[in-house]
Amino acid sequence: MLAIVAPGQGAQSPGFLTPWLEIPTFAERLGWLSAVAGMDLRHYGTEADAETIRDTAVAQPLLVGAGLLAALELFPHPADAFGRIGAVAGHSVGELTAAAGARAVTAEQAMVLVRERGRAMAEAAGRTPTSMTAVLGGDRDEVLAALERHGLTPANDNGPGQIVAAGTVEQLSALAEDPPAKARLVPLSVAGAFHTEHMAPAVDVLGRLARAVTTHDARIPIVSNRDGQVVHDGKDVLRRIVTQVRNPVRWDLCMETMLDLGVTGMLEMPPAGTLTGIARRAMKGVETFALKTPDQLDDARAFIDKHGVASEIDANPTWRMLVSPAKGTFHQAPDLPEGGSLGSNAPIGTVASLRDETPVTAPYGGTIVEWLVEDGDLVSPGQPLIRLHPEGVPS
Repeated sequence: MLAIVAPGQGAQSPGFLTPWLEIPTFAERLGWLSAVAGMDLRHYGTEADAETIRDTAVAQPLLVGAGLLAALELFPHPADAFGRIGAVAGHSVGELTAAAGARAVTAEQAMVLVRERGRAMAEAAGRTPTSMTAVLGGDRDEVLAALERHGLTPANDNGPGQIVAAGTVEQLSALAEDPPAKARLVPLSVAGAFHTEHMAPAVDVLGRLARAVTTHDARIPIVSNRDGQVVHDGKDVLRRIVTQVRNPVRWDLCMETMLDLGVTGMLEMPPAGTLTGIARRAMKGVETFALKTPDQLDDARAFIDKHGVASEIDANPTWRMLVSPAKGTFHQAPDLPEGGSLGSNAPIGTVASLRDETPVTAPYGGTIVEWLVEDGDLVSPGQPLIRLHPEGVPS
């Protein structure tokens, strides 16, 4: 199974789009996304220096635009992707790239949202001097205890031996003077304490905008940063993207879910390297491909041919399918026979794992056409649970 992932802020480097602009279609589409984003992405991706593209308001649209356009070079007919990709995920702002790739939102909606996300986060970061520091190595419990002691947030949990601390400059300085044992601290070149309460004002801005966004159920399972769960409902995808701005990124749980799904190959969109590097350490046995330049496109397509299979979601009509958010045991809610009706947001059951119990609800009302699992069945992330005929949708 193939997973395609999109990196987050910090992956960009000066001039990384230069070779891509030799492809006419890429250059033309970049001009369109620049118009949507209200900024010259061509300039920022080819001529701007490192300090300029470090700006949150610049970096985020640049990353999302690059990922979306590289995906179109891999899959000129987007429908081809739906039959080849088993899961998508994005780290932090990369979730918008993943959501657009899975067709939960359009590319244009993603670019408007990322433009406003970048601006709002930059403004929030400007209120208090904040930053982030990678904590590499050390005992996990000791690292988390040290962060708590200094009032810091584990803003990114990227797997064994890599946690990113975020907070005020003073709090990070205190951590540097009192680090956890056997850990190495690496200050990051970012403009604020992302994925912490310092970003709350940005959540308010995005929340207001999101109310006007029309979403669709994802055509490919999306693995969420919040908790590693598989998300299918478009409204839930968008809601999670909005609130994730102030919540920690649990990339460790995303990787766990991809392993549970049976992912054998991970391909990272440009500017690639960060997430595939983490995967090589944490996802043993999974082959990786970091797509950095267009001269790798043929090899990337061969990688897709090797690992690509259709997801269970795309093999069925997505408008009438509910899927499992996680690996575990499915417990069906009582009195839900085939042919019966469900109200909007009615519970259909829960998925119980070793970690927690997750409720599953029907975001739309409708008639139960068919149960695809039974009470007590073991289920995998993204596995279809029930087929529904939504209210107001013709057969």
